[in-house]
Amino acid sequence: MAKKQVPMGQLAAYLPDDTYEAVLAYLDHYKVHLTIAKSRSSVLGDYRHRIATRHHRISVNGNLNKYAFLITLLHELAHLVTFEQHQNRVMAHGREWKHHYGLLLAQFLEKKVFPDDIAAELKRSLHNPGASTCAEEGLQRILYRYDNRKQHHYLVEELPPGTLFVLTDGRVFKKGKKRTKRFECLEMKTGKLYLFSPVYEVYAPREG
Repeated sequence: MAKKQVPMGQLAAYLPDDTYEAVLAYLDHYKVHLTIAKSRSSVLGDYRHRIATRHHRISVNGNLNKYAFLITLLHELAHLVTFEQHQNRVMAHGREWKHHYGLLLAQFLEKKVFPDDIAAELKRSLHNPGASTCAEEGLQRILYRYDNRKQHHYLVEELPPGTLFVLTDGRVFKKGKKRTKRFECLEMKTGKLYLFSPVYEVYAPREG
């Protein structure tokens, strides 16, 4: 079933204040078919380039806070601009994409639409952004502060060692020691060790 395009009048509800007009200008200029997707654990957004008479297509997860939504949308718009200029002749997250993403971010940073902590982190990564927001742990950690956090949901790094936590697929893990960047976590059913990002969100029904 084809994804339904979000009515542009509703888009403002997903964006920080004073960003709607600037975002809409990009969407209109490039004739983007924008959809709001359900929560996806593997991606926050995606981009499909135009084919023949079809429009460029972008989807962004609708459960993101306003700042994460805008950053993800700009990430995908940078893919669009890169495709318009280079087609498929360059790497997906190569220097051309980083250049266009940096220009887009700079435009909104100049408008001061982000809180100071998010703006500072974005400026730090402006010249060499990660391939996804999920890959930039510092940015993801700060953006998480602005989520409407569900009860008993935590980042892995917030849990004490030995805490049991549950993934959305029902698997149960016990948090272990930290390696260089990630935490060893034991899957209780299989006894296998997995490595988790410190800023991965999990459900942990802790007492107290």
